Amino acid sequence: MSVYDTFNYPAVNPETACSMGLSVSEFRLAEKILGRTPNYVELGCISAMWSEHCSYKSSKLHLRKLPTKGENVVFGPGENAGVILADGDICLCFKIESHNHPSFIEPFHGAATGVGGILRDVFTMGARPIAAMNSLRFGELNNAKTVSIMRGVVSGIAHYGNCFGVPTVGGEAVFHESYAKNPLVNAFALGVVREKSIFTAAASGAGNPVIYIGSKTGRDGIHGATMASGEFGKSSIEKRPNTQIGDPFKEKLLLEACLELMQTDALVGIQDMGAAGLTSSAFEMAGRAGSGVVLELDKVPVRESGLTPYEIMLSESQERMLLVAKKGREAEVQAIVQKWDLDASIIGRVTDDGLVRLLWHGEETASVPAAPLSDAAPVYDRPYKKPEGFDTALPDIAVPKDLNSVFYRLIASPTIASKRWIYEQYDHMVLAATAVLPGGDAAVVKIPGSKKGVALSSDCIGRYCYLSPRKGGALAVAESARNAAAVGARPAALTNCLNYGNPEKPEIMYQLVEGIEGIAEAAIALNVPVVSGNVSLYNETEGEAIFPTPVISMVGLLNDAEKHITSYFKREGSTVIAIGDFPNRIDASHYLEFIHRTVKGEAPEVKLNFHKTLIDFMADAEDVLSAHDLSDGGLAVALFEMTIKNRIGLSAELIPSARADALLFGESPMMIIEAEGENTIARLEKFGLPYKIIGKTGGDTLTIKAGREIILNIEIEKAAVIYEKIITELMS
Repeated sequence: MSVYDTFNYPAVNPETACSMGLSVSEFRLAEKILGRTPNYVELGCISAMWSEHCSYKSSKLHLRKLPTKGENVVFGPGENAGVILADGDICLCFKIESHNHPSFIEPFHGAATGVGGILRDVFTMGARPIAAMNSLRFGELNNAKTVSIMRGVVSGIAHYGNCFGVPTVGGEAVFHESYAKNPLVNAFALGVVREKSIFTAAASGAGNPVIYIGSKTGRDGIHGATMASGEFGKSSIEKRPNTQIGDPFKEKLLLEACLELMQTDALVGIQDMGAAGLTSSAFEMAGRAGSGVVLELDKVPVRESGLTPYEIMLSESQERMLLVAKKGREAEVQAIVQKWDLDASIIGRVTDDGLVRLLWHGEETASVPAAPLSDAAPVYDRPYKKPEGFDTALPDIAVPKDLNSVFYRLIASPTIASKRWIYEQYDHMVLAATAVLPGGDAAVVKIPGSKKGVALSSDCIGRYCYLSPRKGGALAVAESARNAAAVGARPAALTNCLNYGNPEKPEIMYQLVEGIEGIAEAAIALNVPVVSGNVSLYNETEGEAIFPTPVISMVGLLNDAEKHITSYFKREGSTVIAIGDFPNRIDASHYLEFIHRTVKGEAPEVKLNFHKTLIDFMADAEDVLSAHDLSDGGLAVALFEMTIKNRIGLSAELIPSARADALLFGESPMMIIEAEGENTIARLEKFGLPYKIIGKTGGDTLTIKAGREIILNIEIEKAAVIYEKIITELMS
């Protein structure tokens, strides 16, 4: 009896392929590549490797438009994470990835394993993680389901990051009904590595042993990559078996074992077993090297009996790595791994025939060419078109008479309110390198072995991308760059997580294409290459798509981490200056969305030349005491947020506008700075930046005049209580 008969696998036909997420045409392509019909195990491997999550088959054509090269870029897209030079041979390694679908099904474990996966992407490159962030999207906090999802997600992130021992230093959380049935959990990690110590993922050298290390394999996460490549329906909760379970303490041991192994010269290549598990790591390592591998699946460490070759290949059990070592060094590798109380098993060898061959007790159960699955997956030029009848026209909205009341309602919006309830659950001081804590425009972390610092920000306004997809993508880059500049850093490179709906719908594909082109335009103009990233599609439940949300995580560099700029007023009597164009409309604003319950109008103008000049100005701004980016809630909210930390007020005077609500709550890419002396004014004029002195710090209120009329007069202490406690109250 053959292995195939032993496990009673179903017959393979187009219907079987469709049940695994492949189309009939993809099934026929697989038959053409193999020259025969694949067996069940082979079909499982092919379906995982050709899933949207692993192959990027709907986005790859357009991702080529992104700028990926730069003078400081060491590794761009294609490896586990991107790498840039920071100071001499000290490099920064970073990436962001989505764990959206698992986090809806099982919020705690889905979010936790998202953190674990992104940390492995970083230390697989030889880098020690020194910082983590997250970008979160939930429905409105007015129902028990959303509260439950958010509580689980935040707890999962805190559990994994805190136990592993990496500081979670920043991020964002946004609330809108479009994310109610499809929350977004995007996890970012950054590590530090010397250039000569960077490792890549390639299985080269015929005869070299392939070694499995880490946790044992179980049934959790089987076909997780396929699950993440489709829409959800009413029965999505039944997909819980597709969600992985993580162990951060085991991951910490895995980190130390890997970094110790990398100090030897025994390793040839290393790859995290992430999406699609052993399948993706084996095929990708062989594909990159143009080699092949033979794997003896009965030698894979398992934590439960009865696992089949199919289950072993497609399990996404966490905290596992696949290594290729130099022949003859197997005992040395195993000794180091076992010292860290981890499994280490030789499960195969590298070959030169270009095939991934799977054995079960000596009998071949699958034989598939590596390169076509890892490099030649189908690439689709999917049709796209602007939605017809998409009405963005603003309704006729009167200016509210009581703008103070509007302000108090806005700062009680969870999207604007303090995220203290979230970030206080995270350890942001472990490793003692965090220079700017969560809650500001960007985090700042000291780079070990250097006086330099790294600024980290994460941004995207989904309603901009919904109303104006191209401008929304560009504005996400611009805002993230602006936030890095606000702490005195020069943006150096970015990683992105492109969260969209079903690409098979031309209107959704239009959002994706336009968003990528907007990101490309801004990244080129601001000289920030895209060095890594992730595409998360099919973020739809019961046919309802999320707002298009291309999250941008920006990495900036400060010459001196100790000389960072804060986002709150430092002293009384300082001059406050607004840099940029004042908002004069309520289009696409959070004010319009939250107060008037409508998302209409056009996204703000991007003005990339302005941003480039602003970055140059802020990168050498020792005369600037504090700075804050204008975003959700407009000028009034930005100024208020600068008063909170030290309870230092402001009396501001603005030029009257046709709409006082637009002046206060409309949104325009701006920067507010606190300065002292004439040097700042002289530099602003030298750079040719548009600016206006709007007032002086002092007192215990935020008072804003338009000409002679007071249009806003807020008690800081009263407002601060609302701002800082509302999410805690909603979560309880």
